[in-house]
This record gives sequence, structure tokens and C-alpha cells, in this order.
Amino acid sequence: MRIWTPLPRPHPSSGGKSQADEAKLTALRSRQTAQDYFTMPPQIQSHNQNGLRVLQGELSALSPAVREFVEVNVSLCQPESLHICDGSDQENRAILTQLEEQGMIKKLTKYENCWLARTDPRDVARVESKTVIVTQNQRETVPTPVGGGISQLGRWMSPEEFDKAMAQRFPGCMKGRTMYVIPFSMGPVGSPLSKIGVELTDSPYVVASMRVMTRMGKAALAALGNGEFVRCLHSVGCPLPLKKPLVNNWPCNPEQTLIAHIPERRQIISFGSGYGGNSLLGKKCFALRIASRIAKEEGWLAEHMLILGITSPAGEKKYMAAAFPSACGKTNLAMLCPTLPGWKVECVGDDIAWMKFDNQGNLRAINPENGFFGVAPGTSVKTNPNAMATIVKNTIFTNVAETSEGGIYWEGMDQELTEGVTLTSWKNKSWSSEDGEPCAHPNSRFCTPAGQCPIIDPQWESPEGVPIEAIIFGGRRPEGVPLVYEAFNWQHGVFVGAAMRSEATAAAEHKGKVIMHDPFAMRPFFGYNFGQYLSHWLSMADRPGTKLPKIFHVNWFRKSPKAGFLWPGFGDNIRVLDWMFRRMNGNTGAMPSAVGYLPCYDSLNLQGLEGKVNLNELFSLDQEFWQKEVEEVRKYFTTQVNDDLPNEVARQLELLQQRVRQM
Repeated sequence: MRIWTPLPRPHPSSGGKSQADEAKLTALRSRQTAQDYFTMPPQIQSHNQNGLRVLQGELSALSPAVREFVEVNVSLCQPESLHICDGSDQENRAILTQLEEQGMIKKLTKYENCWLARTDPRDVARVESKTVIVTQNQRETVPTPVGGGISQLGRWMSPEEFDKAMAQRFPGCMKGRTMYVIPFSMGPVGSPLSKIGVELTDSPYVVASMRVMTRMGKAALAALGNGEFVRCLHSVGCPLPLKKPLVNNWPCNPEQTLIAHIPERRQIISFGSGYGGNSLLGKKCFALRIASRIAKEEGWLAEHMLILGITSPAGEKKYMAAAFPSACGKTNLAMLCPTLPGWKVECVGDDIAWMKFDNQGNLRAINPENGFFGVAPGTSVKTNPNAMATIVKNTIFTNVAETSEGGIYWEGMDQELTEGVTLTSWKNKSWSSEDGEPCAHPNSRFCTPAGQCPIIDPQWESPEGVPIEAIIFGGRRPEGVPLVYEAFNWQHGVFVGAAMRSEATAAAEHKGKVIMHDPFAMRPFFGYNFGQYLSHWLSMADRPGTKLPKIFHVNWFRKSPKAGFLWPGFGDNIRVLDWMFRRMNGNTGAMPSAVGYLPCYDSLNLQGLEGKVNLNELFSLDQEFWQKEVEEVRKYFTTQVNDDLPNEVARQLELLQQRVRQM
């Protein structure tokens, strides 16, 4: 199939562009095969580069593979100019000034080097329905759902469909614009756990954001050398001159949005969206979808998990990783301010963990990101004071509200506005509480350097990573699920992750507070078949000499019909981490239950807790609820994972059902 086969190279003696070359180029354009463009011979590549201006950097200084990647896509996208990013402060200032002049961002005068972007209202979140994995066989990407239909575990696209989609979108898509070449490292530069990528984009907003979120520029290029890298191509899909005016000066093409991944070729191709994970291709696209496939092949784990370090009053320190769906308190937990005296929490990362067993059998983790791309609404001095302290400088805010004094505002900030201060909404309109809609978009974000966090862990950029001793799963479950329980063993823990369910969040294309299946908090981010992913996790227990972390499940969000949330959450979550810490050391007991080990009575440290907590209600297990839960999980496994469900996961479900019957 031609999409996977490079074109033959012309004989070196053929010199420049012959009539045959010109004919071949015309034929290529008429066939408009995407992968042919990626592998176009250099003699043909030069066809559209005669008028290209190189604004910064030297093409000749790039490695042959990077240079070919750039030149091929210059021919495809036909930008007016080229800018090879070096990651310097000078470059960053110039990019921000350019964005300001274009009206894409506005300086927030209340803070140091902070900026506000307002997007086109059609481009505000991840577009899961238009995010695909391209493989030869559908089952490589997703299990086959019973009865056919669309899988809930990812979207597959055939190579033929992808060819057509590329041909409809990319030829000439950057006309009149600058193509930026962004070399970046996911993870500390030079770490054996890190990977290098190169993103080509026509969005200076992406350049500024990628500088925050990755280690970008000369250092990444140097670390790459002549080695392998992930190829990322992004365009907002708005060649110049524009055919219609922009909304909020935000270029995008939502009708043609497509975010595609080709794992076999380590490629990511994104078109039409300038927002978040759709355009910052180092984030979910690379760090999870492509990396999870690489991790399977190389024997490690790429996960949607925060990483934190926790130090006891006695000075003992442990590291934990935790997987929650978006807007379920991940960043708040990663930057926890403990209410128990003597405890200290430090942040390694708030979103993604790459984990690999070392030669001593310890599971080591790095945060592959360099910044936080956090959900703004709900973030406050009460919920996350460390995040609020982090974002007061060098931060790009997107789709939050603006105060008349040059500050930012959003729902749940819990700060009174100074008398006379007015708000402009994310839609760039005067706003009041009587408007009936939020001033900030529910998925509005802050993009801020991780190194600014007041509690950033001293080892957060350690090349060898930090040792993970516990893995935590969780989600928003308003009823039925206890505050915390411990898995019986690794296999049961994998099942717990596979059976995760949570209320839908604003980060995805879902409305209402429906309970969704979100296994491992990875539902939108799997880079390959979920059944194979589960088998990969289970295989970790088969490795000789590995020290498997304990696995826990938490639910901060259980409610009482009368009293609201049963658990205070936020800083008091240290009380749950304290119990886990003692469990890891074998210093506290636990009671077996149908779902896992529950804390023994009085084993949670509630000393100094304001208000009473109804532990009986918080830890109660209702048989009818769990019977329904078993059936919901069984239905999901049967219909969505089907024949690819590992036998061990099916066995764990049967064991849960037996235990529930005996409640």
C-alpha cells in the first residue's frame, strides 16, 4: 500500500529538476497521497522552496533526518518563511510581541510577563471525535465493539482515509504564514527516559506555549543529534489571505479539524485547531498516545498520572503516582498543602508520568513535561494555593475572564473583586453575574512553568527519575464508592484501573454529569488496543526482581443526600496519603472488603479535622450499588473490549462479583 512505501530516489547523477521530476511532482499532487509527501525525494522537494525566507536558524545545520522532515513539509504546506526555534529568551519576547501585535494575546498588566488569549468559541477543548490513530488494521488501535459501531476506547482511521484527509487539508495550508520548527525534549534533556520530538507549526501561540510545556530549542537539538525523533506537523488551517474574518483574531478551521497519529512511523499530524492538546503536540498526542505505543514496545509505561513526593514527620520520603480524569483534582493533589502537622508534599508533575523499572527492580518515573497546563475554574487559594502562587508570572492564560485592572478571573477563584473593578468574559464581552453564563470557559487554562511552583520537588528533573512506591486511581463518584481502598494485589490493581468510572468533565466533548467509563484515566489517550494495554500492565508482575508498587483507589467526591460532600478534601487529603504511607511500611492494619482493603476503624488520622466526618457513610458499601457496578463494568468489558479482554481481568471481575454476593 503506497502510503507506507517510500518513493524511489532519483539516481544521484540526475542533477536538478528534470522534466521527469516535474511530471512526478505533478502526479504526486494529483494523487495527493499524504505519506508520499513525507517521503518526497530532495530533488523534488526544492520545487517550492525558491521563494522561502529563513528568518532564523540554518537548514544546513539540522541533522539530515530533521532537514528532510522540514523540507518535505515546506513543499507540502508552502509557507512564506521558516523560523527554526532556539528557545532563547530573546526569541520568546519576539514571539510574544508578535502575538500581541496580531491581537492573539493581550498583556495582563497586573502580573509579570503574563498574557491572555481568547480563542474562537468553536475551538475550546480537545476534539476527541476528530482524534484518530492510523494503523493498517483497526484492531491494532481499538478492540472490536460487539455489534459494530464506534469504539469508546479511541478512533481508528485507515491509511486510505488518512490519505484523503491529508490531501483535502495540507497542500498549501501555510501560504502567507511562517513555519516554525520546534525541536523539543519530553523529559529532562539527556535523561535516558526522555524522548525528542520536532513540531512544525504555523502558530506562534503554539511556539510560546511549547516553550513553557517542553524543553524546547538548541538543547533539544543537541540531545537529538542524528537520533530518532517523533515527527509532529500542525497547521491552524488558515492560509493567507483569509477567506473570512477571524473570531478573536484566533486562526482555526474547526470544520476541517483532524488530529491523527501514526504510531508505526512515530508521526503526529494535526490540522484546524490551535488549542491545547490539539496543537501542543508534545502533550497528550506525544506524551500519551505515541509514547504509550513506544512504551509497549520498549517495556515501560506512559501514563496520565501526576507524580508527588511525600515526606513524613519523621523525615521519610516516598513518591506516588496518581491517575484521575481531567478536572478531578489531579493538580490540587500534586500541589497539596497538608493540614496534618509535620507532613510535606512536593510536586514532580501534575499530569503525565513515564515510568520504567530500573536494574534494581524499582519503578522509576519522570514528568516528561516542563510546565503545567491546568484547568483554571475551581483553582483558588483555598483549593490550590501553590498553583495560584505559580501562575503570577510567565504564564499564558486562555479563555479566562479579564478584570479591568489587568488581572484574571474565573468561577471558583473565591476572591472578591475590588469595588469598581469590572469583568470582560472569555467571549470578550462585558460580564456580570446576571448574564446566566460563566465569565470563564469551563475548560479555560493556565500554561505556566513547573519550575515556578513553590513546592516543586528537588528531584523533579532527575535524569534517572524518582522511585514510585504507590499508584493511585480515582475519579468523581458522588455515591457508592468509599473514600479509599487498597487493591489486594497487582492483578487486582490493574482491574481497579480498568474499571474506573467518573463524572464527565469540561475537558472533553460531553455534557451533563453522566458517569463515564474512563479506564486508567486514559480513555481518550490510548495509543493502541486497550486489551493489549491491560496485558502490558499485567506483564509487569511477570518480570523477575521487580518491586511492584501498591495500588489504591480514592474518591474525594462522595456525597450525602443531605450534607453535600462527605469528605472535606483538598489539604485534608493528606490524611488518606498518610494511611497509604503507613500501609506501604506495614505500620497500620486494613480490613478486607468486597472491593479491597479498607482502613481499620480509627486508622485514619482525623486529629484537628474541622467538623465531623461520618466515616460509616464514607466507607459504607451498598450491595445493590455494587451489584449494578459489576454489571456496568461487565457490560463495558463485553461490548467495548470484547475478545481482547485479558483472562486475568475477566477473572478479577468474577472475583468481585463473588465478594459482592457475600456482602
